[in-house]
Amino acid sequence: MAARTPAPDRLHSLFADGVLPEDCPSRTLLSHVTSKWGVLVLVGLADGSLRWSELRDTVQGVSEKMLAQTLRTLEADGLVHRDAQPSIPPRVDYSLTPVGQELVALLFPLVAWTVANAEALVPAVGR
Repeated sequence: MAARTPAPDRLHSLFADGVLPEDCPSRTLLSHVTSKWGVLVLVGLADGSLRWSELRDTVQGVSEKMLAQTLRTLEADGLVHRDAQPSIPPRVDYSLTPVGQELVALLFPLVAWTVANAEALVPAVGR
């Protein structure tokens, strides 16, 4: 078997400092954004602000614990805005920040590709 060649020059020209090195800070953000729930929460907020229960209903299957954890992480990353209203009962709305909106615009083609190809690529047993 032939030895593997290094990554193509295109990768290095796009990411001069690399995204592949272990200590690259972009890896942390990538792991947050591309986690199962991260992508779905971000895309779920694409059409505007949602309350907690609306977001939980939109992103079907997410547990309350995972939704809370994902929202905290995405808020800390500056992708999601949390707006807590001082009312009774308490009202909290979640929305995308401008950079979150920019990111979602880039995620839509990935999600569309995934939807279009899922049946062909994922065995029926795994669904």
